[in-house]
Amino acid sequence: MVRQAKAQRILTHDQIWVALDRLAARAGLSPSGLAKRAGLDPTTFNRSKRVTPDGRERWPSTESIAKALAAADASMDIFATLIDDEAGDGRTVPLLGLAQAGASGAFDEAGFPSGKGWTEFALPAAEDSRIFALEIAGDALAPVYRDGDIILVSPGAPVRKGDRVVVKTKAGEVTVATLKRRTAKALELQPLDAAQAERTIAVGDVGWIARIVWASQ
Repeated sequence: MVRQAKAQRILTHDQIWVALDRLAARAGLSPSGLAKRAGLDPTTFNRSKRVTPDGRERWPSTESIAKALAAADASMDIFATLIDDEAGDGRTVPLLGLAQAGASGAFDEAGFPSGKGWTEFALPAAEDSRIFALEIAGDALAPVYRDGDIILVSPGAPVRKGDRVVVKTKAGEVTVATLKRRTAKALELQPLDAAQAERTIAVGDVGWIARIVWASQ
C-alpha cells in the first residue's frame, strides 16, 4: 500500500515576522522591547532590519526566536499558533515605518493607510477598525519615543488640545507633536522636545491630523 505524503507547510518571511510582532504584543511590548527583554540588541526585531538595503529578506535566527519565546514566557506551540493567519483574534492593525509615512501613496486623502509597504502589528485590543501603527526610527522624537517604539494612530478619534498627534502636510511632511491650539486658520504644535520652538501650520497646508492613542515602548 502506498501512503500519501502529507502536504508540507512552507512558512513565509512575513508570517515569521508577524508572529514575532504578535508575540511581542502578547507580552505587552513593542518588538524592540521584546528584543531588550530577551537580551538581544534592541533593534534585532525592528522592521528596518527585516529586509537588507539591497532588498533581500532577512530572517530571524532560531536562537533569537528561542530567546524571544523565553522572554515572553511562551512555548513553541504558542508561537506556531501566532504564525497562523487567523491568530491574534483579529487584533492587528496596519504598520508602516514613520520615515516612510511621508511617501506618496502611503495614505489616501482622508489619512487612512493606502498602497504598498504596509505590514501588520498585533496588539491586545483595537476597537477602532481604522487605527494604524507607525514604527519610530532613530531618536529624533526622544525622550518621548525612541528607536523601535510603536505608536498607534486613530484617524477617527477626536483631537483635543494637549493630545499627541501625527500631522501630514499636503506637501508630504509628517510631524509628530503635541497639539497646543487649533483654530479655523492654523494648527499650533509643540514639538515633543520642549526645548524646540513651537510651530504653526496653516489649515490650508494640512493634509490630515490624527491622534496618537497608544504607544508600546
